[in-house]
Amino acid sequence: MTGRRRWATEEILDTAAELLRTSDAESFSVRKLAAALGTDSSSLYRHFRTKTELLRAVADRILAAAMDDYRPEGDWKQRLTALALRLREAFGQQPQLASIWGRYASSGAGSRMVMEEVLQALRSSGLPDKEIPARYHRLVVLIAALIAAEAGVGTLSPDEREQGMELFRVAVLGADPEHFPALAHFARDVRPLGADRHAAFEEILAAHLADIEAGLP
Repeated sequence: MTGRRRWATEEILDTAAELLRTSDAESFSVRKLAAALGTDSSSLYRHFRTKTELLRAVADRILAAAMDDYRPEGDWKQRLTALALRLREAFGQQPQLASIWGRYASSGAGSRMVMEEVLQALRSSGLPDKEIPARYHRLVVLIAALIAAEAGVGTLSPDEREQGMELFRVAVLGADPEHFPALAHFARDVRPLGADRHAAFEEILAAHLADIEAGLP
């Protein structure tokens, strides 16, 4: 009698990433992953103790792939900007995984490489060592939030996007000046959250790095 196939960890993560392209972390389950692999859940728990551990591993692969051929260039601001844009591009190709990174974090090799580069870049800026951990945390939280927000828009279908635009137009252009005077005043200039996120990403990041620079001794 032929035994059930043993799946390698990388094959499991490949299949999990593929499933997550068309779903999200809430609807994803180890049982669905096992079914896609033609095995049972118990065999997967030999590789990952929990669903959260599995999701962290999937997100870490994105980080590791983004850092694969990364070479730091330029000053500390250029390094951090290049790194953030590189991560945005990596998760932009798999937007469902962006929120997983922000929510579950990671302790794998990819995460360590990102942490090392951010900390080294901040240290080269001239910040005192005692300030770097807090600055690191705020910067990574900002980058993860911006990537997740941008990726969230990327998962919408054209119909969902158009429906959202129509609701936005109704809510903003139809605002009652008596109850919403500022909204009515700026109605024709206010843009929906999904508009021009690429430029917004870079401007917000640049402003944060400028704030760090302003506090340098």
